[in-house]
Amino acid sequence: MVKKFKKLTSWKGSTAAALVALIAAASSGLTGPVTGKTEASGVDEWLAGQHFTGEWFGAREVLADRGLELEGRWRGVYYGVLASENGQAGFFDQELALCSTVDFRKLTSSPALQGLTGFIEGRWRDPAAEDNPNEAVQAGSMFNPSPYESGVGWRLVSFGLRYRVPLIAGRPDFLTLTGGWLRPVREFLTQPLSLNFLNTSIQSAKGLGGNIPFSSSFSTWGGTLEVKPLDWQYTKVGLFMSYPEATFGENHGLMMSGYPTDPSRNSEFVMAESGLTPQIGPDKLPGKYACGGYFYGENDPKTGGSKYGFYWQADQMLYREHAADAPSPAEGLRLFSMLAFAPPYNNRWPLYAQAGLVYEGLIPTRNKDLAQVALAAGREANIPDKTGTLVLEGGYRLQISRWAFVQPYAQYLAQPDGGSAVADAVLVGVFAGLNF
Repeated sequence: MVKKFKKLTSWKGSTAAALVALIAAASSGLTGPVTGKTEASGVDEWLAGQHFTGEWFGAREVLADRGLELEGRWRGVYYGVLASENGQAGFFDQELALCSTVDFRKLTSSPALQGLTGFIEGRWRDPAAEDNPNEAVQAGSMFNPSPYESGVGWRLVSFGLRYRVPLIAGRPDFLTLTGGWLRPVREFLTQPLSLNFLNTSIQSAKGLGGNIPFSSSFSTWGGTLEVKPLDWQYTKVGLFMSYPEATFGENHGLMMSGYPTDPSRNSEFVMAESGLTPQIGPDKLPGKYACGGYFYGENDPKTGGSKYGFYWQADQMLYREHAADAPSPAEGLRLFSMLAFAPPYNNRWPLYAQAGLVYEGLIPTRNKDLAQVALAAGREANIPDKTGTLVLEGGYRLQISRWAFVQPYAQYLAQPDGGSAVADAVLVGVFAGLNF
């Protein structure tokens, strides 16, 4: 039986349409700096700037000189479900995030604080159930078509300190220490290109999130230590607190004592990663090759055990249009890929893999646009009648200005919930973003 869903006639639909129209209207100013004029207009300067809200009459520069930077972003997605377990429907999901960083050396003018920075980030995600495309698709949580459905509502996602020791063994980045209320998903298994995609598996979960709360909504006390003895090699370790119900929207990222109902169920979460970041060939094509693992403690009377797993990552620029020292060194084709493995006896997803291709500047004169496609697949274990899920996602990001983009996209999910009982799903839509 097909479920009924709320139509996009509310203020959310109007807001989405207005913002997309505003971005589209600005597209004529996107190709680059204004030329043929002796003096740029205020609109031209706004379009060429870094922020939708402008430079605050010079206040941004003054604050940055004193060590304080304030940033914000809005992301909105329209999901047009063409086929799914529950038929056709339309959804609009969105996120608003605000963050700030402070450079303590600049703030205090004290050389002794060189390398010490602070950070804080909070966000809001639409909590309405009718804005979740998975109400129609019925995918497993790791393969939700929207990455904005965990930790909904207002949430404090991170705050803390980062200290890059100014000089050890002749290197300014030999040792970096980070501590505070952190998100492990932003500290390990980082793939910047994967953040351009929408399906939760590709963007954040990456096979780990189906077994442990490796999620953009998992915030916890912890710290990391990163050692970089060479320009092309690093090793990083992290120790965090694990606790039940960490990603629930109801806790708003404020469950700082762990699990309040039974603190004895708090435990430890350890991650470690080592990698190489070479520049290959005469064109100096950048890459990243890493392997890592985790141990996630679970003091759970039901499962009675902890979890562990491993992952391997290979990201590489395959082709560059210009020389490494040219004004546009990023134009070209890049690959990102990873494989995750966990023992099947107590993990739902023992095997997961993803790979994607992103071409920056594929169309002449559109040097910052991104043409992209990615494939993700996971195999399930210990669940009758379920084998696995496959996701194919493609899109084209129109970089309208340095602070705005519009991205038409499509997703196809085969066996969204891991088995044949749930119909395959097809979605098309538009992803848009503004940086404040």
